[in-house]
Amino acid sequence: MKVKLLLVGLWVLMLAGCTQETQNSLSRSLQNWTGTSGVLDVYAGNTLVHKFIKIDKLSTAYGSKDGEIRPYRYGYGIDDINMNGKVDSGEKKVYFEFSNYSTSYIFYERN
Repeated sequence: MKVKLLLVGLWVLMLAGCTQETQNSLSRSLQNWTGTSGVLDVYAGNTLVHKFIKIDKLSTAYGSKDGEIRPYRYGYGIDDINMNGKVDSGEKKVYFEFSNYSTSYIFYERN
């Protein structure tokens, strides 16, 4: 029991010494491991034109050689073809990307 307490205490001290960005990264890692139920709504003007459901995370793209941030985000989710918020027959998990500059979107969690 004392070993567990010591490990938890060390983990808390380590986390307190991390930068905010490192803490955010650790939080995202934990969230990715535990899972979420994100929804991505894509708009054209005021009209909902596409919906992805059951997304575990959205990631920012980085260059593989220079490590620079790329102007798009990506993820995996169910392509909700009829946009009813439920996984229906024929709706599959897909990879998607969208531009940070030209795509109007809202990402949120739905349990």
